[in-house]
Amino acid sequence: MALGFRRWSAYRMAAAAGAVTNSVFGLIKAAIVMGAVGAAGGSLAGYGPLAGATYAWLAQAFLAPVNVFTWTELAERIRSGDVAIDLARPVDPQLAYLATDLGRAAFQLLPRGGPPLLVGALTTGLALPADARPYLLGLASLVLAVVVSFACRWLLNVTAFWLLDLRGTSTLYLVASNVLCGLIVPVHWFPDWLATVASWTPFPAMLQHPIDIVMGRASDVDAVALLGQQALWAGGLLLVGRLAFAAGARRVVIQGG
Repeated sequence: MALGFRRWSAYRMAAAAGAVTNSVFGLIKAAIVMGAVGAAGGSLAGYGPLAGATYAWLAQAFLAPVNVFTWTELAERIRSGDVAIDLARPVDPQLAYLATDLGRAAFQLLPRGGPPLLVGALTTGLALPADARPYLLGLASLVLAVVVSFACRWLLNVTAFWLLDLRGTSTLYLVASNVLCGLIVPVHWFPDWLATVASWTPFPAMLQHPIDIVMGRASDVDAVALLGQQALWAGGLLLVGRLAFAAGARRVVIQGG
């Protein structure tokens, strides 16, 4: 984790550029969400204009730490054969990559997540609870969200053992994750059939659950239930990823043995 933190902290200008990008998109999304709520009569699925804007800003703040996009480092190592080095190291590959990803998320939380929230507070304002419990539970939820996201990306990368090109599957994953996690609009705004589809996927556990907890939309009991769902998804996906990686590793053939 420490090495992951140090690795990503070396790219300070990239972090600053990403923060600017997240803030600009936050302004656009907050305006669109507030407009949608206004067009719906001032309330939409329990969101008022200020709550809708807060959702947009939190989504932009959590976007980089959770990383709902794609990651292909492991897939590239599988294709090149460098994965043999990972298999020869005296550490568990999945746990090593997970620890590195947690270090990355720990670094990106403030420099990538802080500026959008500051811009949101200065422009639209933020509707956040005064109680400390939502933030403590939200921090635990955010950690689990990072683990769920990593587990999904790990599974996507492991398919490189069987697929020659991941561009198609990566694109499908990117579209599904961005829509169903609540990045575009809150999952609560989905029509019933799409909300049902989303509930059967791990994607809401990446973004929708942490935001609901931090905003105080989920009571203490509901927040614990959401944390339980995230923990189940994290544990289940990591186990499936471990089994898939073990099966793929048995297929690896490296020149010279």
